[in-house]
Amino acid sequence: MTHRARLTDPFYGYLDELAERIGGPLYLTDPGLSRRCPKAGLYFFFEHGEARPNGRPRVVRIGTHALTPTSRTTLWGRLGQHRGQSGGTDPGGGNHRGSIFRRHVGSALLNQRGDNSQLLASWMAPGPHPDQVQAERALEVEVSRMIREMPFLWLDVPTRPDGGSDRGLLERNTIALLSTLAGGSEAASPTWLGRHAIAPKVSGSSLWNVNHVDDAFEPSVLDLLQSYVRTTA
Repeated sequence: MTHRARLTDPFYGYLDELAERIGGPLYLTDPGLSRRCPKAGLYFFFEHGEARPNGRPRVVRIGTHALTPTSRTTLWGRLGQHRGQSGGTDPGGGNHRGSIFRRHVGSALLNQRGDNSQLLASWMAPGPHPDQVQAERALEVEVSRMIREMPFLWLDVPTRPDGGSDRGLLERNTIALLSTLAGGSEAASPTWLGRHAIAPKVSGSSLWNVNHVDDAFEPSVLDLLQSYVRTTA
């Protein structure tokens, strides 16, 4: 067993404990999540069909929010951006320009299918091309459906009185631990959609992430992760 594998197993052990504590895994369509969700923390997404060598679910996306003292975003607000609209005038829609996760998933879908370059160019642009608005909306609905089918866990990591937090430290190091660009030992399956991502760091890291996928990993952060797991209700 490699050194990285010896570190990866405890990480997943802590996530198993976290799942027991919060009644997970969770889905973004579960009722009452907004009331249960911690105000601040991290999230860990899994994906059906993506497994570790031992057959257990593999993490495919890690994220957080509010990394500056002035930010007022919440964990549920960030998860809601990834989930997309659940009602209103655009049920099932979403805004991939406000969610890099959605942007990666949508572009990978288009690239996998070899869909027309005009829609892909519009999807990747700062704003939609006028003749691609309806096509983008249809893709947003497809992306929403995919992300809502992904199990996830949340971890309560509150903001300290001084405005700081350990969210950035935990996000950076857990991504670096799993990323196959940074030495992670557990690659995506051959059929993983992320292999078609436009961003090379997604396909190369085996994660729907681009930040921190080639960072160094600090093993001591696993102890910090464990401490937050055991204070998450």
